[in-house]
Amino acid sequence: MSLTYKVDAEMTLLERHIKVLKAVIENQPVGIIKLSHMLNMPEHKIRYSLRLLEQEGIIEASPSGAKITIKASEAIEDIRNFVKDVEKRCGEIREIIESINL
Repeated sequence: MSLTYKVDAEMTLLERHIKVLKAVIENQPVGIIKLSHMLNMPEHKIRYSLRLLEQEGIIEASPSGAKITIKASEAIEDIRNFVKDVEKRCGEIREIIESINL
């Protein structure tokens, strides 16, 4: 459905970025090829997620692979708060949809 397509695509992308971040945290320093195998994702998608995380200052590249920065814990807390807010908003939308009588 076109009304929800963009939100679904963005949620899928956010989920991928978070999975990559979690894998970096648990396996740092870690390279693209290893992340690709671990997460069963194509290297180009891993590379894109790493680039975004690096631009945000959450991870940094090193000769031995990606590793987190001191900003990682703050970023994770921000993501947690964002997800809680999205859950609340989804609940509000669900209530509106359930109140529609057709």
